[in-house]
Amino acid sequence: MKLYLATGNAHKIEELRAMLAAAGLAVEVFGPSEVGGMPEVVEDQDSFAGNALKKARALAALLPTGAYALADDSGLCVDALDGAPGVYSARYAGEDATDDDNTNKLLHILSALGDVDRSAGFQCHLALVSKGGDEQVFEGECRGRIIERKMGAGGFGYDPVFVPDGFSESFAQLTRAQKAGLSHRGKAMAKLIGWLEGELA
Repeated sequence: MKLYLATGNAHKIEELRAMLAAAGLAVEVFGPSEVGGMPEVVEDQDSFAGNALKKARALAALLPTGAYALADDSGLCVDALDGAPGVYSARYAGEDATDDDNTNKLLHILSALGDVDRSAGFQCHLALVSKGGDEQVFEGECRGRIIERKMGAGGFGYDPVFVPDGFSESFAQLTRAQKAGLSHRGKAMAKLIGWLEGELA
C-alpha cells in the first residue's frame, strides 16, 4: 500500500512515518512532494475532522490509483477557554504566528484569568481518503493540563506547556517513544494501524 501524507509539516511527516514503521506494516510512506506538492487548502472547517478530510481529499485527487492520502488535523482545546485555541491552534496568535507566539499568547491569556482550571486536551483527527473516494476518520485525545511556564526543548507546538495526566514532565520533556504511547496522535494512529492491519491481512 502507498500512503501519502497530506502535510507540509516536516515534524508531522517524521512522527507519522516513525509510527507506521514501528508497527511493521507493509506501507510505503511518501510526502506530498512526490506528487507535485500539497495543494493549497483553506482550513475553514469548524472541526478537526472537517479540516483533515478537506486536506486528504485535496491530495487524494492527485494520487495514483490504489493509493491513499492521510491528513492530520489536531490542536489543543483548553477547558477554561471553551475549547480554544481548538481548530485555530496553529494560528492562534495570527496567520504567520510561530509556535512560540502561539504558546506565549495562551500563557498570557490563562495568566490574565488568574486562578483558573488549566485542564486541557490535545485532539487529533486522522482522515484517510483513497483515490477512489473511500473515507475513514480516526480520532485520539490526550488529557492533561497547561502549566504556567515552558518546560523542555523537545517536541513542537504547545508541547512545552502541556503536561499529560499522570506525568510531571511536559510533552517537550518526554522521549519520542513515551510521547507516541500516550499522545493524541499516537492514539489516533493506533486506530489507523488497527484498520490498516485488517486491510492488509
